[in-house]
Amino acid sequence: MATEAPRGGPGGFNAIIGPDAAWRRTQAGELLSEFLGTMVLIMFGTGVVAMYVAALPQTGRGGGIVSDADWLLITFGWGMAVIAGVYVAGGISGAHINPAVTLALAIRRSFPWNKVPGYIAAQVLGAFVGAAIVYLNYKEAIHSLEDASGQAHNSAGTVGIFVTNPAGYFDTYWGPVISEITGTALLIIIVFAVIDLMNIPPKANLGPVIIGFGVMAIGMSFGANSGYAINPARDFGPRVFTEFAGWGDAAFPGNVGGPLHVYWWVPIVAPIIGGVIGAVVYDFFIGHVLKARHKPADEDLVQRGEVAEEEY
Repeated sequence: MATEAPRGGPGGFNAIIGPDAAWRRTQAGELLSEFLGTMVLIMFGTGVVAMYVAALPQTGRGGGIVSDADWLLITFGWGMAVIAGVYVAGGISGAHINPAVTLALAIRRSFPWNKVPGYIAAQVLGAFVGAAIVYLNYKEAIHSLEDASGQAHNSAGTVGIFVTNPAGYFDTYWGPVISEITGTALLIIIVFAVIDLMNIPPKANLGPVIIGFGVMAIGMSFGANSGYAINPARDFGPRVFTEFAGWGDAAFPGNVGGPLHVYWWVPIVAPIIGGVIGAVVYDFFIGHVLKARHKPADEDLVQRGEVAEEEY
């Protein structure tokens, strides 16, 4: 008669990395969630850019998609990336997968400040690993493109697969900064609206879909100026990777030609400012009005994850 294998003892496999390991119920489990959610976000997001920039033009599979709707391909890809990342991590950490979201929740939704550094570190590390995996998949395509076009490996042409850069018509940093502030503020307004149980939150756990469509809309409406990073980890993690991968000044300090020679700080500072502004704007115009009118939370709504459950 077959018998079930005994489970690991207190000091065995189970206690270290098994499914019942005690640390999985601590903040470490949340950090793993943020790491994987952000990694998935970056894999799909930078992956679609690698497809457009390096792979499709050299395989003959692009056709009308690349020539007629290249920006739509990228915005839809990033929107789907957000949806995937939020669904992956949402049940454990709430799927912030963005330091601007984490800080906005800490400032306006009582998210514990002692968790903020760990969340941000996990997000940046996840973004780094996600970019590395995309590079592993598209390394030959990227180098082939550079060889065919006569570009140096540290050129601005291919570093843009992984990081954001300003449009060439800007001669000061103000334009990209304003664009990133605007895009991130809109993102936080959408996130706060989706998780606000007193508003009209989407049911059947469709919140990630709404947020993903919101990212698509931001990209379509405000993306061209600065590449709509709207997420410090989304840019900084891959940027650190491109520094290690040999892109040199195009990675740090972010010199891709034109008058803006030190760009790396813009996709970090501006989204943080935009996130705070978006949180304050939502609460002033909507959140506090709902509370003042004593509107009850939707009793039929079932949500999981810390983002949806934080009170204010």
